[in-house]
Amino acid sequence: MIPWIELGRARAPGGEELRLIRRGREFAIMLGQNPLMNSRLTGSEEALASLAFEALPGRAKPRVLIGGLGMGFTLRAALKVFAEDAMIEVAELVPAVVAWARSEMAEIFEGCLEDARVRIHTGDIGARMASEKSGWDAILLDVDNGPEGLTRQANDGLYSMRGLANARAALRPGGALLVWSQGPDEMFTRRFGKAGFAVEARTIRSGRNGKGARHTIWVGLKG
Repeated sequence: MIPWIELGRARAPGGEELRLIRRGREFAIMLGQNPLMNSRLTGSEEALASLAFEALPGRAKPRVLIGGLGMGFTLRAALKVFAEDAMIEVAELVPAVVAWARSEMAEIFEGCLEDARVRIHTGDIGARMASEKSGWDAILLDVDNGPEGLTRQANDGLYSMRGLANARAALRPGGALLVWSQGPDEMFTRRFGKAGFAVEARTIRSGRNGKGARHTIWVGLKG
């Protein structure tokens, strides 16, 4: 069996240590002993982008904000579905993750960070949303394991009523907020609706082949 090799370590502000590991052509990012993401399991993160595209039919020059770069699954999927007139910004809190994307993980990023539509913001996604009112057509959040934060307690604020209100204010009329989670959360579904969104919870498999763990993506539309 091919052994796992550690390629790098980084610490999120106020959080635990992240480790980038590789086995052959397979990559994983770990939080302690917990796997956060794996390059073989991309289905639900890619669906985050395709569902955002479906939520914005016929919208010209869409501005899309992605919270969390990770292994770039959602970014690469967004570049496939959104046209050349789109602008796609990714907010990533941990600078080392961006550095890994340009070096150790360059082969799976396939040069997508060099696409003319892409902007990288190194910083907190919540602060980025608050900095620009009515500026985005879609906001895609995949910054943790879902409404119950794993990597940082501060991430919980994104899923609170205040965090959802912040996201709603950052969206243009008819814009969409999409939230990825490792599983369902009925309390969050209700909170999402109370924040002024028409919300639907979708179950998406983690694998591209329709198999694997069942993840949840909430699609919320701003009226």
